[in-house]
Amino acid sequence: MYSIQEIAPKVYWVGGNDRRLERFENMFPLPNGVAYNSYLMLDEKTALIDTVDQSISALYLENVTYVLGGRDLDYLIINHMEPDHCANIEEIVRRYPNIQLVGNKKTFQFLEQYYSLDMSSNYLEVKDGQELSLGNQTLRFYTAAMVHWPEVMFTYEVSQGILFSADAFGSFGAHAGNLYADEVDDNIMNEARRYYANIVGRYGAQVQAVFQKLSGLAINMICSLHGLIWRGESVPIIFDKYDLWSRYEPENKGVVLFYASMYGNTENAMNALANKLAQRGIRDMHMYDVSKTHPSYIISDLWKYSNLVIGSPTYNAHLYFVMDALLREITVLGFKNRKVSLIGNHTWASSAVKVMQELVGTMTDVEIIGTPLDVRSTLKAEREPELDALADAISESILG
Repeated sequence: MYSIQEIAPKVYWVGGNDRRLERFENMFPLPNGVAYNSYLMLDEKTALIDTVDQSISALYLENVTYVLGGRDLDYLIINHMEPDHCANIEEIVRRYPNIQLVGNKKTFQFLEQYYSLDMSSNYLEVKDGQELSLGNQTLRFYTAAMVHWPEVMFTYEVSQGILFSADAFGSFGAHAGNLYADEVDDNIMNEARRYYANIVGRYGAQVQAVFQKLSGLAINMICSLHGLIWRGESVPIIFDKYDLWSRYEPENKGVVLFYASMYGNTENAMNALANKLAQRGIRDMHMYDVSKTHPSYIISDLWKYSNLVIGSPTYNAHLYFVMDALLREITVLGFKNRKVSLIGNHTWASSAVKVMQELVGTMTDVEIIGTPLDVRSTLKAEREPELDALADAISESILG
């Protein structure tokens, strides 16, 4: 059976959910599934905003058919060409052969890379700032290149102030009936941050550029392709978060301690440091074992907090492989503007501290706090003054 909601006059959510999918993009855990959003506008002309992943095609097409109520479909607005949003384009064109596919030059390049059906006669290419009238509703298009793909554009409905924002302002998690962020209390900002940091995080400068384009617009509702809809008072809340995240500014002063540990000795050193930080008045701390916790959760917290403590043993005269992979992933995301402290461990060859310093050194505006501590096998009592000095330096950087 169809499952739709009218989210504004003559604007309908026609998307769906996938709770069976284990990992988003086959990388990021989805303990609560994922929502695929699509929107259908009824006016003198009809317009569908993006499609959905093939996993929910049957429900999606039933939703679209029901809302149209026998009407033809005039436009398909393609804000984003990633397969979890464009998977039904060919089927839509087969069902509505007179439809116009609205996109930019790069949109159609990607469309032809993905699909074999010749749809070129359906193309309607639009430019940045161009408008399309549906009757009482007017769509204005804003290119948003590299947020987070080069073809991305936003669609702004002028009369009601609705921003259809492609993947931006999205979050992990399936809908449980409620579509709006203000109707949901649990974990929404954490999953929005995890989504941003891991999916969009590399493109902070491009997000800031889009903010400049949207400046001055009356935005009453933000409709992303994933996650909840932001409306009313929740709109400035998510805008403020995106502004912070895209400028790589921490939300809170606090510490994320993450470590690799084969036999518990590096973990012991991290616990000892956390204990000393707590005694110095540091209250907001989170600790992760990188071999147990998926990197997407750690990366989300790195975007949230001001200070990092990284601990790892040497492994085969190199950095422990899981930590090495995580730090390289962080550098690819363009992570910057944080304070970092280091703890290494080795028994017969010291490489961990050196490699961590090199990787952290590739990040922009990252300050090393305190002297890195290189443990030899186990942390002995005679090295407590060094640990105290490191705790003092970290505490001063936070509470200063």
